[in-house]
Amino acid sequence: MTKKITKKITKAVFPVAGLGTRFLPATKASPKEMLPIVDKPLIQYAAEEAVAAGATELIFIIGRNKRSIPDHFDKSFELEATLEAGKKTKMLEDIRNILPKNVSCIYIRQAEALGLGHAVLLAKSVVGDEPFSVILADDLIDADKPAMQQMTELFEQQGASILGVEDVDPSETASYGIVDAVEVDGPNVLELNGIVEKPQPEEAPSNLAVVGRYILTPEIFTCLENVKPGKGGEIQLTDGIAALMEQQKVLAYRFDGKRYDCGSKLGYVKANVEYSLKHEEFGTEFAQYLRDLTK
Repeated sequence: MTKKITKKITKAVFPVAGLGTRFLPATKASPKEMLPIVDKPLIQYAAEEAVAAGATELIFIIGRNKRSIPDHFDKSFELEATLEAGKKTKMLEDIRNILPKNVSCIYIRQAEALGLGHAVLLAKSVVGDEPFSVILADDLIDADKPAMQQMTELFEQQGASILGVEDVDPSETASYGIVDAVEVDGPNVLELNGIVEKPQPEEAPSNLAVVGRYILTPEIFTCLENVKPGKGGEIQLTDGIAALMEQQKVLAYRFDGKRYDCGSKLGYVKANVEYSLKHEEFGTEFAQYLRDLTK
């Protein structure tokens, strides 16, 4: 049997134009994606995950007051000169190697907050007719093999759009897009029959929630262009995916890893605590501090 030939995914889209109102006043002048988990901002974790999955073009959909994101991934001559003069070699290496040299960053302005689907649609001119990934930085996933790498490997086998999903408590379905899906390759790979945006528990088709990881085929752009805008003129990505399902197979994938909802204050604090416990520089000392604190 001839092996299916599938294009590699080299483009990753990061919708980062949101206002981050749940973290005000911290996000009044700084993007929520620049909030640190210990010593790295959320957007860097997301970019590293994309690069580990093979991305070489990172497409950031940004809004006003987001200049610190391009600045973070840009070269800082003054800072590098200061660190070099102070012989702070480790810090110098860290900021010089935020991204590999073969990775480029592209920034597209979303002038109005018109929904996640609209943000993804803005990437069309750069993505073209290739499959691509979408990563929402405030969903931080800790995994031995990065979640997006798991999904790109599945894409290479299946050649279909994939939504990252996880089981949530049935009482939480109203906070997520919930999928109606059937297993096609064990319990972790499912084919979608439908997707419902934020259903009440009694109306939810399952408790499998879509989280901030997607691999999408380029046909999604035509679907999004034809989506009828909803409240506030917003274009929902879930509506585009529902339309895509009418044309081609769409999969859901239960990734292996632990997700932290860093769009919520509690999830953000949990991520900082658990990443601090694993930190090679002070993890042991921090664990002792927590033990002493809780005596």
